[in-house]
Amino acid sequence: MTPITVLVSVDSNSILLGAKELANYLRALISEYNLDPLVSVLETVAIGTYDGVVFHVLPDDVYYVVKKKEDVKKIVEEHLLKGRQVWDLTVDKSQLKPGEKFKVKEYRIVTRNIGVIDPRNIEEYIARDGYFALSKALKMKPEEVINEIKASGLRGRGGAGFPTGLKWEFTAKANADQKYIVCNADEGEPGTFKDRLIMEGDPHSVIEAMIIAGYAVGATKGYIYIRGEYYNSVENLRKAIKDAYEYGFLGENILGSGFNFDLTVRLGAGAYVCGEETALLESIEGKSGRPRLKPPYPPQVGLFGKPTVINNVETLANVPQIILNGAEWFRSIGTPNSPGTKVFCLVGDVNRRGMVELPMGVTVREVLYGFGGGIKGGRELKMVQTGGLAGTFIGPDKLDTPLDYDSMKNYGVSLGSGVILAIDDTHCVVDIALNVMEFFRHESCGKCTPCREGTKVACDILEKMTKFQASEEDLKYLEQIAYVTADASFCGLGQSINVPLLSLINNFRDEFLAHVKDKVCSVGLCKEVKPKRAIIK
Repeated sequence: MTPITVLVSVDSNSILLGAKELANYLRALISEYNLDPLVSVLETVAIGTYDGVVFHVLPDDVYYVVKKKEDVKKIVEEHLLKGRQVWDLTVDKSQLKPGEKFKVKEYRIVTRNIGVIDPRNIEEYIARDGYFALSKALKMKPEEVINEIKASGLRGRGGAGFPTGLKWEFTAKANADQKYIVCNADEGEPGTFKDRLIMEGDPHSVIEAMIIAGYAVGATKGYIYIRGEYYNSVENLRKAIKDAYEYGFLGENILGSGFNFDLTVRLGAGAYVCGEETALLESIEGKSGRPRLKPPYPPQVGLFGKPTVINNVETLANVPQIILNGAEWFRSIGTPNSPGTKVFCLVGDVNRRGMVELPMGVTVREVLYGFGGGIKGGRELKMVQTGGLAGTFIGPDKLDTPLDYDSMKNYGVSLGSGVILAIDDTHCVVDIALNVMEFFRHESCGKCTPCREGTKVACDILEKMTKFQASEEDLKYLEQIAYVTADASFCGLGQSINVPLLSLINNFRDEFLAHVKDKVCSVGLCKEVKPKRAIIK
């Protein structure tokens, strides 16, 4: 009998659905049926938009969605013992079954290894062409590597969308005795978990990309700045870095090329503002994570005052495949102005939460209904937030907007970090706005007055609205705050506050007016605060 491996998804969503208990039950059944020598269980990161725990049976390449112990027993007794596939638990291995009208298909580049290999085994990564791109790059001239990335049209996947090759070129041209490559793995955007799953499921792709970037720009040291709460990611990255050193992919004279590169992990303390690149650099240097004045920009004056390339996890994970397959291959995916794919995180009131990688230009509707399975409980969709908490809120009328780097300019819809947050008709728009502004108030570093005070005043106004104590003048003042913070804030945190706030006010103005004029909440969440009765003795 051929040895069988069962990969069990243990991402955070799967754990909430009982993944650990189901995995332990699977192990117990394997032992009970004396399958131990032939069947092994490996916990890994799964990808997809399922409403259950994913079991991936190899080498049969069969995917099951498991929701209860009875399902596990059925898989063991039918598939593992008798070799018969359990069809009622099987799902399409492409991780989706969109309706006929949704023609877009999942296209894996950065997620191609996730849920397929053991992320703690470097040999499994190598077996799937791992570090082949590094070998190829080291035989090219550094400027040829940069030109390939520039020709591919790869842009930053963290939300800013800046051309990656151009950023590398700036640093390559800078004259300095030391240069750095920094991976921004802080991922503080609420609703975003793509970078975490990439690092948990395929850490070597990020490491390989950083070495290639270092060779291209002349940097010999790299840092991965990661959220301290990402325990599994940190553990997998440290193991992957250790193995990369042992196999000669890190350190001195990499693959006999004469190029040296060292890599270190640095933990963040959970400050959202450290997702801003200069605040991140300050944190690595051991200072308070607050943004720097720009210019100068990091490609010229970055970490420890030296030229520095800062790229997001998802951005870097594209690099090895671009080097291996060429710029033209990458440009054949997505749209002319936004080549490649984007990893989307489906969250909120959606039937199938999770992560899916799709070609750029896919519409909000295709992601939400084709891959997310529509709104939970059959309720009406009220709004969708795209791009993360600093992104835009849109109504159902904009569901056919294509998601790419031109969507904000052409349609007023943000691509951002790739979050698709579905919100049904049981939610109050004022309550949502308050929740958003409370987050920004909490995460403001306090360095500049517009952000520090603006977020506080905005929360005060919105709290008054939830108590039906605000006026139309308060609503106008709230809009004014949004414009001022956008124009006068020191960094991107304060400058982005206007995007969610104004998109809520502009798209759902009637509901805001109902709170300030009619003193009613359409869903009954907000309540009038009645004055306390005087105590008469």
